[in-house]
Amino acid sequence: MEQRRGGEPEDGPGPPTFVAERTTAFLDAVVAIAMTLLILPLMESVGDVAESGASAGEWFGEHDQQLVSFVLSFVLIAMFWISHHRLYASVQRVTVPLLCISMAWLLTIVWLPVATAMSGRFSDGDGLVKAVYIGSMIAICLMTLVTRAYLARQPELHDSSQTLLRRGMAVDIAQALLFTLALVLAVTVRSLGYSALFIMVLVGPLQGAVGRMLGVPRGP
Repeated sequence: MEQRRGGEPEDGPGPPTFVAERTTAFLDAVVAIAMTLLILPLMESVGDVAESGASAGEWFGEHDQQLVSFVLSFVLIAMFWISHHRLYASVQRVTVPLLCISMAWLLTIVWLPVATAMSGRFSDGDGLVKAVYIGSMIAICLMTLVTRAYLARQPELHDSSQTLLRRGMAVDIAQALLFTLALVLAVTVRSLGYSALFIMVLVGPLQGAVGRMLGVPRGP
C-alpha cells in the first residue's frame, strides 16, 4: 500500500512509484536556492567597491551588466518554475525514470547562476559566454519537454489531459526554437548581444503553429 508520509514505494505488479509531494517540495526548495544564488556576485561586488572607497553611483555604473543579467535570470527562472510547478500540480505519483528526469531538469536550473555570473562579468563580445547562457535556457526548455513527453506516455501517474500536455509541449518546443534562434543571432550579430532574447515575444504565435502540428485543438 502506498505510504504517503514516508514516501515509500507503492506495492503493485508494475514498477515502484512514490507519492509526488516530497519530490515537488525538494524541487521547489532547490529552485529557490538557485534563485537566491543569483544575487551572490552582486553582493560580493558591493563589498569590493565599498572597500575601494568608490560611491554607490560608481557601483551601479560599473556593474550595470551584472544587474541586467541578474534580473533577466531571476525572471526566467521564475517563469520556468511556474511552468514546471503547474505541470507537477497534476502529478500524483513519481517513478524512478520520472525522478531522474526531474533531477536532470533541476541540474539545468542550478547551473543557471553560473551562466549568469559569466554573462555579467565577461565581455559582451564573447561568443562562448553567450552560447553558455542562452544554451542553458534551451536545455531547461528541452528538459521540461522531456518531462511532459514522459508524462504523456504514463497517464496513470497524473490527472492532466493529453490535450493540456500537448499544449505545454508546444510551448516548450516554441521556446526552445526561439532561444536557439536568439543564440544564433547573438553570436553572429555581435551588435545585438543579449537583446536578441527579445525575439521570445514570438512564443505565442509560434506556439500556435507548433500546437497545430501536434494536433492540439483550439480553445481553452
